[in-house]
Amino acid sequence: MSESARLYLVTPVLEDASFAPMLAEACKGGAVAAVLLRLAAADERSLINLVKTIAPSAQEHGAALIVTAEGEADLANVAVRGGADGAHIPGATPAQIRELRERLKGDRAIGAGGIRAKDDAMNLGEAGVDYLLFGEPRRDGSLPSLDSVVERAAWWAEIFETPCVAFAPSLDAIEPLAATQAEFIALGDAVWTYPEGPAAAVKAASDILDRLEASH
Repeated sequence: MSESARLYLVTPVLEDASFAPMLAEACKGGAVAAVLLRLAAADERSLINLVKTIAPSAQEHGAALIVTAEGEADLANVAVRGGADGAHIPGATPAQIRELRERLKGDRAIGAGGIRAKDDAMNLGEAGVDYLLFGEPRRDGSLPSLDSVVERAAWWAEIFETPCVAFAPSLDAIEPLAATQAEFIALGDAVWTYPEGPAAAVKAASDILDRLEASH
């Protein structure tokens, strides 16, 4: 590996700000590059206020806060007015990405996930995403197989310049995913349900990445 992959945390789908202390604790555990804040469907004002409340838990520890929301929310508005660092659209179309880019200019990151086919990934890359997320939890909580995520991330990282994020369902999955040369490793429940707490999980994940980098 030329450079150690960086950590990208994915929150559960949140309805209120009660998760903020846990997020702050996780971000204290090591270097977290970004946090994907997943919000349940709500009216726009509620979403903006929620982002404003939770954002410092990540941003004050040096992590970028990327927001996504279920329902029909205007993500560009929520991101800008809530003070987020970017917006993420699962299952995005290239047209949606282009519209978001036009509205957010270069001021905020735009990510896409829920990618089903290689053609979709290439079309999103051409539309101007800042990163693609492979393997994140589906709406029903299910996950694609680790092998398929390793294959997709390795294919993307080898050919394309746009960074990719590979979702690790467990700390054990970090090593095979990091070997793909993905720029970011995403962690969700592996952090939030870690027996010793989220800070210890992030530290353990960081230690794995540091060890892998040192061995190359």
